[in-house]
Amino acid sequence: MEQDLGSFDTIEHIVARLRAPDGCPWDRKQTHASIKPYLIEEAYEVLQALDDENSDKLCEELGDLLLQILLHAQIASEAGEFTMRDVTRGIATKLIRRHPHVFGESNASDAEEVALEWETLKQDERKPDDSLLSSVPKGMPALSYSHSIQRRAAGVGFDWKESRGVLEKLVEEVRELEQAST
Repeated sequence: MEQDLGSFDTIEHIVARLRAPDGCPWDRKQTHASIKPYLIEEAYEVLQALDDENSDKLCEELGDLLLQILLHAQIASEAGEFTMRDVTRGIATKLIRRHPHVFGESNASDAEEVALEWETLKQDERKPDDSLLSSVPKGMPALSYSHSIQRRAAGVGFDWKESRGVLEKLVEEVRELEQAST
């Protein structure tokens, strides 16, 4: 019987077989730490294919990125931490929860309403001791990191069209600090 090479189960099985005791010595030797650079590299190759508007290359690079995800999930599964099914269940649950306008009772009708609802739902999911910015990965490149910080701050109203608004907000915050310290 021929395998369906397009099946997710098949690719999961191939990755598990590569890491099996009689599998590939290189794949068996890998750890989360040893393959971490490849995850970043493959993500950048996906971005390059998008920039180049090359759909054949994009398809190939998405496959390479998926391999990295599958390898990390397989390593975690072997350690008894979680499985690929846990990963897919987690993202499916999150997508349903964060799209109540599709799967629930919400009536968000345009992209702006959806984005506001998404941010509200994310805030509700945040642990009490988490800040708005605590989930921004510290290892991001500086420009990407600053963009993520700005995007999150803008999502809660810290975004101004003119520098005057920033100055007014700064003065307001200083006054609040002065009042709190007296």
